[in-house]
Amino acid sequence: MPECKVWRNPLNLFRGAEYSRYMWVTGKEPLTYYDMNLSAQDHQTFFTCDTDALRPSDTVMQKAWRERNPQARIKAAYQALELNNDCATAYVLLAEEEATTIVDAEKYFKQALKAGEMIYRKSQNCHSQSPQHEAQLRRDTNVLVYVKRRLAMCARKLGRIREAVKMMRDLMKEFPLLSMLNIHENLLEALLELQAYADVQAVLAKYDDISLPKSAAICYTAALLKARAVSERFSPETASRRGLSTAEINAVEAIHRAVEFNPHVPKYLLEMKSLVLPPEHILKRGDSEAVAYAFFHLQHWKRIEGALNLLHCTWEGTFRMIPYPLEKGHLFYPYPSCTETADRELLPTFHEVSVYPQKELPFFIHFTAGLCSFSAMLALLTHQFPELMVIFAKAVLRVLWPVSAPSVLASS
Repeated sequence: MPECKVWRNPLNLFRGAEYSRYMWVTGKEPLTYYDMNLSAQDHQTFFTCDTDALRPSDTVMQKAWRERNPQARIKAAYQALELNNDCATAYVLLAEEEATTIVDAEKYFKQALKAGEMIYRKSQNCHSQSPQHEAQLRRDTNVLVYVKRRLAMCARKLGRIREAVKMMRDLMKEFPLLSMLNIHENLLEALLELQAYADVQAVLAKYDDISLPKSAAICYTAALLKARAVSERFSPETASRRGLSTAEINAVEAIHRAVEFNPHVPKYLLEMKSLVLPPEHILKRGDSEAVAYAFFHLQHWKRIEGALNLLHCTWEGTFRMIPYPLEKGHLFYPYPSCTETADRELLPTFHEVSVYPQKELPFFIHFTAGLCSFSAMLALLTHQFPELMVIFAKAVLRVLWPVSAPSVLASS
């Protein structure tokens, strides 16, 4: 697997209802061209196949996903619906980009679901006839899973959290082989909102496995549950006197594990850095993933009394265990060296990208550079204003050595 693989953000926002509204209010573009280009590639991969040429509406949508202009994409979606009122991908595009509220987006997705289920059933009946039909079934499966997931996210955003949890569980049960889509991260966030911590632990037990790829959501949620058991009574002064209990040690180790995986997250959770809207793609262990995690999970850390205090007291201790993170890790592979470059492509220019490890110069180098600069400035001033510099030097000597100043001045 590439060192800096970019992943689709499991909780990415809606273009029209959220990202565009932010741009209308602030005048700032929340998404980078690189991020939107990756999304366009995703849409072409998920929502198109070789048999699209046989259906005029799908041919139009194939061109729509390649369009750079949002209005051109929306216009193409309406053209596809004129050709076929059951074109599920056209409803998807309108839900993502034309709808200006989550309620409107949900209406479009419900239409997409109705059309998508009908097309999916047809594809199931004839998928074994040829390789082209198999490719069409994969495409129709992708569309159906995408629509159901987005409907669950709409329900979550509109406050129907139990309904959203049920939809996510049903989706994971119906399509168990699509775990790479990370639907469990949507489920974790919804369960945390319900404060169903036992259910959260059950999901972690299944997905926080050594054979599965980790994420900030997995590592920090595990740390949050461990912190919840001790954070309310935790006091650094008391802990320093009596030592840490077994539960506190487990909580601290879980925090250290999470920080080692993604060291950028704590500054956002502790509000030492300001948040921006999360991008549509993230880089695991990078600043983009940290922004995406903190954007949705900061409220869950605040809800548990003392959790942020425990994080504040312990997170920096991680770095003592991994003094050379680019060369050797403790629980994970060494920290990838390419995250800064990739994050600058994914995050907007007005956001100050977090860099790890910080490239700090030794004090001696700072001191030497400052001394050389000061000496050069004195030499320049003495050359330009010799008389004034003599007066200045005498004044400095009077201040530093007032007793011996008359003799120094006499000799001069």
